[in-house]
Amino acid sequence: MGQSLSEPETSKQSAFCQNDYYKVGSSCMQGWRMHMEDSHTHILSLPDDPGTSFFAVYDGHGGAKVAEYAGKHLHKYVTRRPEYANDVKYALQQGFLDLDEAMLNNEALREQMSGSTAVVVLIKDNRLYCANAGDSRAIACVDGRLDVLSFDHKPTNEKERERISSAGGYVEYNRVNGYLALSRALGDFGLKRNKQIEAKEQMVTAYPDVEEREVSEGWDFLVIACDGIWDVLSSQAVLEFVQEEIAQGIYPQQICENLMMRCLAPDCQMGGIGGDNMTVIVVCFLHGQPYEELVNRCKEAVAKRQEQRRKRRSHSNRSHEGPVGEEEPEHQQDTSRSHSSATLASEEGTSPRRGKAGNGRLEDDSSGSESERSEDVHTPALVVEPPGASANGSDGAARDDAPSNGGEQPAPVKPSSSASAPEKARDTKNKQTEQSDSNNESAEESSEEMDLK
Repeated sequence: MGQSLSEPETSKQSAFCQNDYYKVGSSCMQGWRMHMEDSHTHILSLPDDPGTSFFAVYDGHGGAKVAEYAGKHLHKYVTRRPEYANDVKYALQQGFLDLDEAMLNNEALREQMSGSTAVVVLIKDNRLYCANAGDSRAIACVDGRLDVLSFDHKPTNEKERERISSAGGYVEYNRVNGYLALSRALGDFGLKRNKQIEAKEQMVTAYPDVEEREVSEGWDFLVIACDGIWDVLSSQAVLEFVQEEIAQGIYPQQICENLMMRCLAPDCQMGGIGGDNMTVIVVCFLHGQPYEELVNRCKEAVAKRQEQRRKRRSHSNRSHEGPVGEEEPEHQQDTSRSHSSATLASEEGTSPRRGKAGNGRLEDDSSGSESERSEDVHTPALVVEPPGASANGSDGAARDDAPSNGGEQPAPVKPSSSASAPEKARDTKNKQTEQSDSNNESAEESSEEMDLK
């Protein structure tokens, strides 16, 4: 994480803009970092192409110069490409490379040891283009459901590793040449010096992936943010957070501020998670209607999700019930508890805390990968330990996110010697059911309270 402040800088720079089609809010916060290195742009109507909107987040590293330059100029390089009128995707890809070359030829920027991610959403004629280089991310809420618009570029990805190796580099400690935790970025010219290959084939390249979507009446909102947000919350968790805030009638710029505070680490001893600079843009689609229409749609989506979860919990609780007087085998009890916990973790759209990669990003399914784009893929199960089990998991590592039952377990009541066999069996069954319910509630509270994976 580098050097940290003794106390986080939580002052925020927020902005707001709106027209008949979008209601946009943005905010950025320095957090625990020594300096603010992010930049962002939101333009409802591009000067060179009126009616086209441009939103972008740039997460700088090693300094803010590259991110600041990109924030001021990238959209100009894109719209000036001759292909822009007929091939926006190609214009975006070449615009990224043009900007990078311009900075390389700028003496003041060439000597900078800094770089920046770039995630851009351009909307033209109801067609959305998302261009991404790095691990900032954009997601969309469409008909109340998640659509991940960008793919995180990490050196550990197979495709990225192959390009790095072909360019003469290597991956060590999950970093390019043991140094950079990203495999694509603007700037970072020290890792782009192979003159025998094209710019998009360098071990670190500014060449972006581009996703395309058709914007329909079912589009609710976009969230574009740096990895300071995605390190802490999964894409699904961010969608639900924003959806629930809109359902309360909160405006986008305030939602951005609330989301950043939700992700801010309580201290600087969390391995960098929640301690990064944070920048968020929330773009609400109005479709020519008042904001209240979107508020009502989000209310319906939230109510529907809560009802689905209520039914699943009810079904999960019933699955533990059995004929009175019959004991459930111990291995079946453990399976039931794990199944119930998996259901709760999946419903909340969160992931349990897992091993941390060398780049500070938790190793979960929230990387914007193909697995997360599938609507049917759920987050990993939050496994609840059986009663009386050790605090360590099966792999021997202590789990600080293991659900708690509020302290010591109540001492079991020993049945009297005069109790009949059926009464003993009923007592045992009741205790198992109460313990299972307690584990379910604890797993739910743990999942909702902290997404730190």
